[in-house]
Amino acid sequence: MKMSDLDKIEKLTLDHYEQTAESFWLGTQDHDVSQNIEAFLQAMPDEQALDILDFGCGPGRDLYTFKQLGHRPTGLDGSETFCRMAQLHSSCPVLHQQFLSLKLEQGAFDGIFANASLFHIPGSQLSRVLEQLHTALRAGGVLFSSNPRGNSEGWNGPRYGHYMELETMQAILEQAGFSIVHHYYRPEGLPRDKQTWLAIVSQRQE
Repeated sequence: MKMSDLDKIEKLTLDHYEQTAESFWLGTQDHDVSQNIEAFLQAMPDEQALDILDFGCGPGRDLYTFKQLGHRPTGLDGSETFCRMAQLHSSCPVLHQQFLSLKLEQGAFDGIFANASLFHIPGSQLSRVLEQLHTALRAGGVLFSSNPRGNSEGWNGPRYGHYMELETMQAILEQAGFSIVHHYYRPEGLPRDKQTWLAIVSQRQE
């Protein structure tokens, strides 16, 4: 994929979030993602304040939760408006960085929480971005991802999405140096064909 195509994908997707930031916050601030947060934290040391990167933090809902639980979260989002909202709602540090041009410190985080964010990365770039997240994690660090399932890539209205099933995602994670610890499908309690989200807990391998 050409750089000009990647720039267009990122710009148009971010433009959508910039234009809908307030309605996005109102529509998602009460979403129950406790299952995802618990699965992520259970894979890391108990009774310890953790350095967590909320990758694609949006307006800051989960940043606030991690802070209330006693951790040290940092947000990251490509939308400037989301970054301002996240700082306001959580009082946490927030990095304004686009996913395709990350500048993360090596070994800075115990865990990375990527809830509904990695699927916006084009397939041609996903391994590279995951390798950068691998580098940003400390030894044994945990990456959580939750993304819509599927076997397609392209535009879904004004947003670009890359939709994968477990086998495809597992191969890409392993290529980037991660090993899957646990996975599950959401929403809970529905038939598999109605569980449209795939959640994966993986660990950094040396």
